[in-house]
Amino acid sequence: MSNEIVNDIPEKLDAIDVYIIEALRKDGRAAFAQIAEQLKVSPGMIRQRYNRLVELGYLKVVAATNPLLMGKRSMSLIGIRTEAKKMLAVAEYLSKLDEVIYVVFVSGGYDIMAEVFCKDHEDLLKFMTEKLAKVDGVRETESFIYLKIAKEIYF
Repeated sequence: MSNEIVNDIPEKLDAIDVYIIEALRKDGRAAFAQIAEQLKVSPGMIRQRYNRLVELGYLKVVAATNPLLMGKRSMSLIGIRTEAKKMLAVAEYLSKLDEVIYVVFVSGGYDIMAEVFCKDHEDLLKFMTEKLAKVDGVRETESFIYLKIAKEIYF
């Protein structure tokens, strides 16, 4: 088997890897020494495993902010129908907008779903009419304004 083929095969996770991922998912600031103590292994081993998990793309370190505390009071999920040939370009353009935090291609009634955080409803209206409505290739949109977030996790 050539190295190219071997490199395309994702490495399997063992129980220690899964435990590290779960511990950091629950508390991203958990100390390696604390995780090592729970697993009865050395902190160095946890550090090596962590670095490997990041390098392989299983873990990504980010700061998750609370949009409400950051002044974003209007959150919306927007279903977008596009011209078929322009769907990729629409998604790429949306991905560059500050208000858009999530863009995904979907099947069903929409082509793209975008999650948008704005300062307030007026700011959301401005986004919808001055930015989104003017994107070349967007045919229709439907917005679903968040009334209350009942559950939010980062997996």
